[in-house]
Amino acid sequence: MTGYGQARKTIDGMNISVEIKSVNHRYFEFSSRTPRAYGFLDEKLKSFLQGMMSRGKVECGVTIETLEEGDVVVSLNSSMAQGYLNTFKELSERFGIENDAAVSTLSRFAEIFSIHKEQADEDKIWNAVKTVAAEAAGNFISMREAEGKRLRDDIISRADRILEMVSFVEERSPQTVKEYNEKLLNRMRQILEDTHVDEQRLLTEAAIFADKVAVAEETVRLRSHIAQLRELIGSDDAVGRKLDFLVQEINREANTIGSKSQDVEIARRVIDIKAEVEKIREQIQNIE
Repeated sequence: MTGYGQARKTIDGMNISVEIKSVNHRYFEFSSRTPRAYGFLDEKLKSFLQGMMSRGKVECGVTIETLEEGDVVVSLNSSMAQGYLNTFKELSERFGIENDAAVSTLSRFAEIFSIHKEQADEDKIWNAVKTVAAEAAGNFISMREAEGKRLRDDIISRADRILEMVSFVEERSPQTVKEYNEKLLNRMRQILEDTHVDEQRLLTEAAIFADKVAVAEETVRLRSHIAQLRELIGSDDAVGRKLDFLVQEINREANTIGSKSQDVEIARRVIDIKAEVEKIREQIQNIE
């Protein structure tokens, strides 16, 4: 399901921004963009967000701007500095020149200094980022819930149309048997002309035909599946995979009705049912 959420906060001397967005995907797939120095956040963000959603291709971007400069440490390589001082002294004594080495002199030799950042407090940083991520996730989920309501309304509307077509099939199916009986009787009369028509044989043929084209079991199961679909679609739980299975079963029943029916009108309704089922199948890929 598509969604977007963003949040910004200043916490513990850090300007933190978190952006979350997702597009439709059958499973949960996560990627993140974090500053190089904060790579440890990637897995933490994945676990944090996966607890809130089970489907979607999710991207999470984090920016961290440190407002305080106290996290930079300059260290002195004392042995190297002493080596330089000893060398200056040796030059002075050997060549009889003044040893005017001073701190400013040593500062020109960059190799005696090392500059690095203080060891980051990962727990402190993660707690700050998590606070902002939680707010961004809340905005993200609100957008997904609004889209989810639209999807739910659309699916229910399509399910209702399927039920209308099932009702037509249920009403039309007995009529096809009656029409078959009449056609069979007329055909036999034309063939036999004045000869007596075997009523018992007609009844047997009609019974065989009626059994062959009977779709009552399939329509009952279809109604049951639609009822389950409506129940699941109204649930707050993650039901996407259950809906996947249920739609397969609805499509299977529609196929069976289509293969049994020899009536043009019923065949048309089966095609319409399958078209609606396919649209529902597309929609539920966006549902957790």
